[in-house]
Amino acid sequence: MNFFHFSKYDPNARGKSPFETLLNLFLQLLTYTNGDFNEAMQWMNELDKEYKLTDGKYGIGDFIEDLKDTGYIDDKNEKGEIRITPKTEQGIRKKSLEEIFGKLKKTKQGNHQTFKPGGGDEINPETRPFQFGDTMEQIDFTSSIRNAQINHGIDSFNMQEEDLEIRETDFKSQTSTVLMIDISHSMILYGEDRITPAKKVAMALSELIQTKYPKDTLDIVVFGNDAWPIEIKDLPYLQVGPYHTNTVAGLELAMDILRKRRNPNKQIFMITDGKPTCLKVGKRYYKNSWGVDRKILNRCMSLATQCKKNKIPITTFMIASDPYLQRFVQEFTETNNGKAFFASLDKLGAFIFKDFESGKRKTVY
Repeated sequence: MNFFHFSKYDPNARGKSPFETLLNLFLQLLTYTNGDFNEAMQWMNELDKEYKLTDGKYGIGDFIEDLKDTGYIDDKNEKGEIRITPKTEQGIRKKSLEEIFGKLKKTKQGNHQTFKPGGGDEINPETRPFQFGDTMEQIDFTSSIRNAQINHGIDSFNMQEEDLEIRETDFKSQTSTVLMIDISHSMILYGEDRITPAKKVAMALSELIQTKYPKDTLDIVVFGNDAWPIEIKDLPYLQVGPYHTNTVAGLELAMDILRKRRNPNKQIFMITDGKPTCLKVGKRYYKNSWGVDRKILNRCMSLATQCKKNKIPITTFMIASDPYLQRFVQEFTETNNGKAFFASLDKLGAFIFKDFESGKRKTVY
């Protein structure tokens, strides 16, 4: 006798196994717990108790064993602690990419190539006649000599201006990006978690660049009282500290990083929720959390001007709506000739994705 088992239809499951369903939730929780496996599992047990994630046939214990078997967690260390693996870190980045950019990737927006000829080092197969102002390096001598022989004969070699052909090079579309993330204390104040969306965006952007634009570079800079670079693999563990906002230190470090990058196109993305409130003068921290301090602001504007001279546009994503903060961002943006977005947390990823992809259709020199 044949038996059939009927269960409640879940339109989001789409034939996923119990392990895959729980894995999606597990990766989400790791983002909120800053990569803490134990805390994530405590949350999963509480959610299972409340919403019956498991059906009695496949339990949380089975899920943990499958995580070990598939290489998502590892307990083979000196202390015997269970820790997530690089495979899990990449899984979190992929999950962020799917969550933030999934719908946008279905559009045609974001083609990487550019068909506009100009200064660069990627040879264009097409040639054109010589024009006044073209350089010697652009001359295609093989085609030019052939033209001279055809036009003037082989016996007495003679080359005229009309024989010359120019082989152009295309714009390089590779881009070096520094993503600055504010980790000051205000990113978790007022009952709003702002750091988690910022982390998700950073992980999604890093995964996008690594998979779709491998010739691009992405550096992550975090800034509080000071600024320091972090590796992409460290993003799931990023936390807010008891810091002020030293935007100057973040910009100085971002500029130092971009000076060492050989890509001709360079840009800075900055995610912040407030004004700069800190400046390091020698070994001392100059701080002012009340209003916009002119001493700190002047230094920010000076760096914005330097970036403009070096053709490094700064795009600021302000996740706060205070009018006086918006005025600061507008002044800063005008000084750099960059761009500013006053983004809500749920739209932050879409804003950054569209701006990053639109930059792929133009080259900054």
